[in-house]
Formats: sequence, C-alpha cells, structure tokens
Amino acid sequence: MSRAAASPAAGPMAWLAAWSPRAWLAARRARAEAVGTLPVRDRFEAAPAGRLHGFDHALALGVAALVLLGMVMVYSASVALPDSPKFARYEPTHFLVRHVLAIGLGLFAALLVTRVPVAFWEKHAGLLYVLALVGLVLVLLPFVGKVVNNSRRWIPLGVMNFQPSEFAKLAVALYAASYMVRKMEARENFVRAVWPMALAVLFTGLLLLRQPDMGAFLVLGTIAMGVLFLGGVNARGFFLVSAMALIAVGSILAFDDLRRERILAYLDPWDPGHAQGKAYQLTHSLIAFGRGGLFGQGLGSSVEKLHYLPEAHTDFMLAVIGEELGFVGVAAVIVGFFWVVRRIVAVGRQAIALDRVFAGLMVQGIAVWFGAQGFVNMGVNLGVLPTKGLTLPLMSYGGSAILMNLIAVALVLRVDMENRVLMRGGRS
Repeated sequence: MSRAAASPAAGPMAWLAAWSPRAWLAARRARAEAVGTLPVRDRFEAAPAGRLHGFDHALALGVAALVLLGMVMVYSASVALPDSPKFARYEPTHFLVRHVLAIGLGLFAALLVTRVPVAFWEKHAGLLYVLALVGLVLVLLPFVGKVVNNSRRWIPLGVMNFQPSEFAKLAVALYAASYMVRKMEARENFVRAVWPMALAVLFTGLLLLRQPDMGAFLVLGTIAMGVLFLGGVNARGFFLVSAMALIAVGSILAFDDLRRERILAYLDPWDPGHAQGKAYQLTHSLIAFGRGGLFGQGLGSSVEKLHYLPEAHTDFMLAVIGEELGFVGVAAVIVGFFWVVRRIVAVGRQAIALDRVFAGLMVQGIAVWFGAQGFVNMGVNLGVLPTKGLTLPLMSYGGSAILMNLIAVALVLRVDMENRVLMRGGRS
C-alpha cells in the first residue's frame, strides 16, 4: 500500500500502517532495488529485526547495575518522607512504586526503540526537535504546566508528570547530529555551520529559562556544542560559540539575584548567612559525605535523609549514597558512570568508522549528555560546583528522566546492533 493511497478515510489502522517505520523502510528499499542499488550502510534494513541479535553486553550490564542501585537508593532516601506533613498522605513505598513504574515504561519503550532502524530517527530528527519545542511551550501555559517548587516544568499525564526538558535533551542530540550531517561540507564556515544551530539552541534555552530550568539549558547547550565539536566544526568557530555561551551565562547571573546568591553561597557555604539559606542543601550534603567515611553508616542508616537534606531522592541522591555506602559506594557509582559513558563513546566511534556519521554523532551526543549531567550532579553534591537542579542520570527519582534515559540507551544499543551487522559484511 502506498502512502498516497493510504488516507485516513481508508481506515485508521491502514493509515497508521502505511506511515509506520516498517512501511517507510520497505518503500525505501523497494526504490533502491528498482534502480539496482542498495547502499552498503543500509544492508541491515534488509534483514528482519530479530536477526540483529548482537549488542554490547558490557554496556547493558553497566546500565542495569546503575538503574538497580538507583532503585534501591530511591527507596532508602524516600522511605521516611511520609513522616513530614508535606508528604503525610503518601505511603512509605510511594516514590519506589512510581520509580519502578517509570523503569517499566522505560524498558518497554526501549524494547520498541531497538526495533526501529536508526535511519528512521535520522529522517525525523527535525520533527522530533519541533515536538520538543512544542512541549517546552505547552508547559509554560498556566492550564497545562504544573508548578512545583516555584518552577513550571511538568505536564501531568496521570501515570506520571512528564518533563519536556528531558525529551528536549534527546531531541537536541538527534537534531544536532542530523544538522552536522547536512552541514558537513560547510563545517569550516562559521556563519553557515554554527550560527543557525546556535540560534536554535538559544531559542530553546529561552523557553527553558522561562520555567525556569537553567540546569537543563546548560546540559542542552553542552550536548549541541559537543556534537558540533565532534562533527569537525572549525575550532575558531567552536571557541567563539563557547565564549558566547559564557557571556550569556554571565549575563544571566548578573541580572538574576537568585542565581547570583547561589554562586556566592557556594563559594562560602559555611558562612552563617548562607548555611541556613542558599547553601542549606550543600552544607547538609557535605555533612552526609562526612558521616559516611570509608564504608558508610550502612544501607538505610542515613540521618540526613530524615528531613535535613531536601530532595534527597532526586538531586542529592549521591549524598545519601555517600552517607550510607561511604567512599566505596560513591567510587563505585563514579566508576560505573565512567564505564557506561566510555562504552557509549566507543559505539559512536565505531559507527563513524563505518561511515555512519549521523549514528555516530547521535550516540556521542548521548554520551555528552550522560557525562555532562552526571558530572554536574556529582560536582554539586560534593560542593565542587554551584547548586543546580539536575538529577543523576539512570539513578535519581524522576519518571520522565528515567524514561528518556532508557530510550537513549536503547538508541545506542540499536546503533551497536547495526554496527555489528555491517562488520560481518552486511549478512544477517
């Protein structure tokens, strides 16, 4: 059935089938066979999805270990929250159940994503970016977005509160990779290669700052700049964009009293005027690490999570890990993240070596996302960086965050599957 013939009047199922990834790939392959050509990089599309049976087991195991540890620590960090009047109507397992539900939805979505060829995502990267912008606009509407802690970042969807900024991070990784593929011949020209992408990121950032969510803006900008750099953008243009980004952040701090106060509190958190104010979370995070010592107080034995350390199950989960599992536990988490990001980078490099530029840049954009956000979260918990509202990828409580993290990992595994088929000569 052709797409032209499949109209909604022919029946919704027929119309959806004609526009599915499988139908699109079949039509593409039919056109290629009609002219007697089938690109080498697309040979895997001729094989049934079930035959793409190889994938990076080390990466999958590393991700599974972080997710499982995160699930345990979410329960440990949130089990005492119902003792507070704010959460009095919740059961002790409330956050654990919601987190497990989000992981289940994420795994289901990840299985679906591994069935879709990367070529489909390349074709629709622009559409996904537009959808991300629509979500960032919708969340700002008073009758759509939900306000939590003076920030309008969530859209209630019943089973979970969806955060469009999490989807925007993945969409930017895809769109930046697609953009660089299209601009590859002009990557030495700043105006043609860098400026349009910089404007797109700036527009997205303005929407994020309206929520406000500066942390997501910084991560999103880092993803875009990382993909441009890895895509071979002229070094002078890259450093010019970096300087512009620093000027923009400096301007925000200069005119935003709240964020400027956070910077000052971070520089001297133990000052009496800061310890009970903007540096309250940081000081209690440092106390948690200090109590943990080498081996920790034991699982479930944290004192700081007993209403002293706010957001212990989200932004400051690493502090709870430090208090309960000690230096050994924190080191294990850091090594785990290093391992996962390293494996993701390796998959991206392999894809580029196979002349699959979009796939490689997309995967490396995901690596930049996980690496940058993980680094910022750990730095904030340890007092190395100013306090920002960023979760620990794959571990912290947050439905939309864990959902998009697992989808991103599934994209990486799909790229790895296709790499392995091509390295076997394209045979199924």
